[in-house]
Amino acid sequence: MNIDQQLLNLLRENSRRSVSDMAKQLGVSRTTVQQRMERLERNGTIEAYTIKLNPHSEQQQVSAYIMISVVGRKAGDVVRHLQKDPQLDMLCSISGQYDLLAKVTAATTEQLDQSIDSISTIDGVETTLSHVVLSRKVDR
Repeated sequence: MNIDQQLLNLLRENSRRSVSDMAKQLGVSRTTVQQRMERLERNGTIEAYTIKLNPHSEQQQVSAYIMISVVGRKAGDVVRHLQKDPQLDMLCSISGQYDLLAKVTAATTEQLDQSIDSISTIDGVETTLSHVVLSRKVDR
């Protein structure tokens, strides 16, 4: 595995890890790590550094994955509408019977239910299939 990939793996584990620590783990100089990070930022490989919350600190929240089937050529309109939803965590286009996969998170099951219902009423949404998350087994 090349150094850039190893560096990205270290950043995925902990984006707050120090440059010195990463250099030590990779067996290269601090300058090398800093230059590679700057290059990865410039070329768009690294878009942002973020935090990952402990799932136990978010235990009060509830999430669902919603598969969405879109009518005809309305996918763009549906995506634009969904992007405005503050409860939307993720949206992917997928292959198969459904066109989109959304992940939404809410503070309560009632709010989650409202979010799922609102998605099904978007103009261009044909059908939805929802799966509520019961627990996370792996979260990278």
